[in-house]
Amino acid sequence: MNYKINEVFRTIQGEAKFTGTPCVFIRLQGCGVGCAWCDTKHTWETNDNDRVFDIIAKESDGDSWASMSIQDILDYCNDSGVSHVVLTGGEPFEQDIEPLIEALYRNHFQVQIETSGTVPFDSSPNAWVTVSPKYNMAGGKEVLESCLINADEIKFPVGKDIDVERAAEIQKWFIGDVWLQPLSQSKKATKLCLEACYKHGFNLSIQTHKYIGVR
Repeated sequence: MNYKINEVFRTIQGEAKFTGTPCVFIRLQGCGVGCAWCDTKHTWETNDNDRVFDIIAKESDGDSWASMSIQDILDYCNDSGVSHVVLTGGEPFEQDIEPLIEALYRNHFQVQIETSGTVPFDSSPNAWVTVSPKYNMAGGKEVLESCLINADEIKFPVGKDIDVERAAEIQKWFIGDVWLQPLSQSKKATKLCLEACYKHGFNLSIQTHKYIGVR
């Protein structure tokens, strides 16, 4: 089975529970959510004219993507020297990633998925799912309650008071950790997150990979 992949690279996870963990990021191509502040808009479309042959050699952001088989992905991960793999996007659940999850798990990789919560998925003991809820975005997709229920952690992008209010409502019943992440590392959003963490007991996610200059 093949997947549309925008980039594959080794890095340090900079967000939420696994902050500081060496990992392989597998960024899947395709996303219909439409976040205005998205920093990976180049992953939204899947135009065949943008396909390239060797995505592993890609070193900067861009629309180009490649079709990679499960074995291609496993080969890269095995050569990386790390054991944590992050499936992100785009929106990873817009592709059938279950076979990829199972293959990585069978090869002793710890699998983490980063999703917007707008595409249904089943909870799995073989993957850690981070839901980053995207409300009222341009793509018209809604955050699904089933996605929030099946999440292992919830990571809220925060830019306004309404984002904190939504997080507080979910925290009342969600049994896992709830993280607040300031949008675009802005000082205003960071201050809002800090105040909310003190008040409600949220965790703070600050995208540490951007501070150390890695993707």
